[in-house]
Amino acid sequence: MALSEFDTPEFAPAEAYTLELPRAPRPIVILGAGGIVRDAHLPAYRKAGFRVAAICDTNLDRARSLAAEYDIPDAFGSIAEAVAAAPADAIFDIALVPDQFVAALEALPDGAAVLIQKPLGNSLAEARILVDLCHRKGLVAAVNTQLRFAPQVAGARALIASGAIGELFDVEIRISVNTPWEMFPFVFGMERLEFTMHSVHYMDLVRSFLGNPTGVSALTVGHPLKELASTRSVIVFRYSDRPLRVVISTNHDHDYGSRFEESFIKWEGTKGAVRAQLGLLLDYPSGGPDALDYVLRAEPEAGWRPIPFEGSWFPDAFIGSMSALQRYVEGSVPTLPTSVDDVFDTMAVVEAAYESDEREGIEPRYGTPN
Repeated sequence: MALSEFDTPEFAPAEAYTLELPRAPRPIVILGAGGIVRDAHLPAYRKAGFRVAAICDTNLDRARSLAAEYDIPDAFGSIAEAVAAAPADAIFDIALVPDQFVAALEALPDGAAVLIQKPLGNSLAEARILVDLCHRKGLVAAVNTQLRFAPQVAGARALIASGAIGELFDVEIRISVNTPWEMFPFVFGMERLEFTMHSVHYMDLVRSFLGNPTGVSALTVGHPLKELASTRSVIVFRYSDRPLRVVISTNHDHDYGSRFEESFIKWEGTKGAVRAQLGLLLDYPSGGPDALDYVLRAEPEAGWRPIPFEGSWFPDAFIGSMSALQRYVEGSVPTLPTSVDDVFDTMAVVEAAYESDEREGIEPRYGTPN
């Protein structure tokens, strides 16, 4: 099948996915100074050469410590102070938990550009409130769904868009690792956990390639020895007009050693396949090896071959998500693929997954027939 005959979303990715930097980066004001800022946001911005003008946190000592480490001019103990002192052209980077999003967004100047940490709320209802708030204030608002911009994902996206592996018919994401939840104490006691705080990455990623599914089936369960709402999930996407199998399988409780751990995304097409390994999750937060490999049906003797790429999910994907917003604001790309309006649909998928889990499937018709 010639490339011109393909008419599916994976062959027309947004220009912002090319991972280029903005021509004239704007200063960044970070709201929040927690672990994700320390481990990802600030290392990413330093690597990209972005200027962070200020950082704030209710724990002012923590904000000051990161400001000193990363040569940030100002540290504040409140969002109001940080906003009042922000440069007129600042990009605001909200790195808080969802419960704090409304107050943070309300504090921003009308018309400001803002990158909001994922997820876009804890539920679809919360996501709607956040989207409406952004519209009311005229904010240019994006969500930091940064897995879309991981270097190996970007490489796979470019290969798929080129038509090299043909039309997709199978997408599988498999995570079987030992996740150190103790690093994220705020998740203990949450009524919703795995779909909203982790698998949202994968649901969002699938949407970025294939568009919105027509149906979602899902199961999420906890672990008998852990006080967490859910740590293992299976999610199936349905596309009624395409012969697609899309499966997301996550197990955060594989604590039996590294030999059989798995962390990958695999796309199979009519002409070949491509597989991206997410090394970060294999030994979080230190990370194991990343990889990106492809195989072509017409060249079976060549087997799987590596595709070169630079960087990793952390911190490099955070460069991509911030760059996408900055490039859109400066006018160098025509669309913002991670806008709050787009990611609202990701939250709709997450909500559907929770609803599917609650319905507990279809009960088989057991018993001997008459």
